[in-house]
Amino acid sequence: MTAPLLHVRNLSVTFPRGRQSFKAVDDVSIDLGPTEALGLVGESGSGKTTIGRAVLRLLPFAERNVSGEIDFHGRPLTAAKAAELKAFRAQAQMVFQDPVSSFNPRRRIEEIVAEGLRIQGVGKTEIAERVDTALAEVGMSRSMVEGRRPHQFSGGQCQRIAIARALALRPEMLVCDEPVASLDVSVQARVLNLLRDMRRARSLAMIFISHDLAVVRSICDRIAVLYMGRIVEIGDVRQIFERPAHPYTRTLLDAVPVPDARAKVVPSPERAVRASRLEEEGGCAFRTRCPFAQDICARVRPELATTPLGQQAACHFPLPAAAVPA
Repeated sequence: MTAPLLHVRNLSVTFPRGRQSFKAVDDVSIDLGPTEALGLVGESGSGKTTIGRAVLRLLPFAERNVSGEIDFHGRPLTAAKAAELKAFRAQAQMVFQDPVSSFNPRRRIEEIVAEGLRIQGVGKTEIAERVDTALAEVGMSRSMVEGRRPHQFSGGQCQRIAIARALALRPEMLVCDEPVASLDVSVQARVLNLLRDMRRARSLAMIFISHDLAVVRSICDRIAVLYMGRIVEIGDVRQIFERPAHPYTRTLLDAVPVPDARAKVVPSPERAVRASRLEEEGGCAFRTRCPFAQDICARVRPELATTPLGQQAACHFPLPAAAVPA
């Protein structure tokens, strides 16, 4: 079995909120294989982006609010020093949801794409070559961007530039945080095709963060479904879409728009009360919304376990074994 490129164990992230604390990520463990694409899906606030930032060590482990273990190529990153993190960030890059906000508006585009290379100490001649290559790979050229700044480009063009900036460093892993969420549908398709092509051409591993299940299905090999900071289901894309085991996953799938206007959509029964991370005292966080919840769900928090369907789910009564209550 191939060793994972990225190995994350028991990752937890807590943020202060007044006199209380807010656990954004709660004991998450994932592995990412070389060239694999793993999707992180869930509602807003489920912890997807926080996991991505923590994996890239953009959140400080030196503070008490972040704990867990992160290994990349078998090397621990949790206590890595500045020099080790600098080397790691040449191998792992992030593509942000809003590319413009991640750019310095005063910098020209060629300077933005070259910035990471300069930080890594790459020579001027090689920087120029890598910038030209990266821009060409995303369907742009130096002549298109030379002397121009971010505000002179469309959202789709800026996202291509952001991808070029990441690719210029020749990373082994990309963390893509809702990279097409703010784009028009036609532009989304072009950016997704670009990411698929780059993944194949460069043998990239990828963590793809999105709330859009259709987008994740088109680009990922596996999916991890998050609810209130915890993974509630993880498995192959086909398994998750065709035979979901967790009621929350079923709820997300039922919310996906149906392209056929004549199709009859019957949503899963769901209780209207949403649990609060601050108020929850134990048990399953989804129990207040789950049509299958029983007494044990309020007392014992379920852990991830392999289901008869093959994926892992954190549920006392995984589908389809659970019967819909009358």
